[in-house]
Amino acid sequence: MSKPIQITTKPGSSKEYKTGSWRTSRPVFKHDTCNDCRICVIVCPDSCVSGGDFKYDADLDFCKGCGICAHECPVDDIDMVLEVK
Repeated sequence: MSKPIQITTKPGSSKEYKTGSWRTSRPVFKHDTCNDCRICVIVCPDSCVSGGDFKYDADLDFCKGCGICAHECPVDDIDMVLEVK
């Protein structure tokens, strides 16, 4: 009876794949009326919004420009602007 071949590889990571290059708009966090609710952090499907103490920003290497953060912001502190390349 032969033993099966076992191959172990290191786990993959999406951090290796910068996916924000094809977006058409990007979020701009104004930091004017932020109430630190963190809804933008929670609703981002790519987990690219981070920060704290009323200062949040998106990691544009991974942001796809979906606009969910801006749409869900209760105080309209995030604008979606056209991406200029």
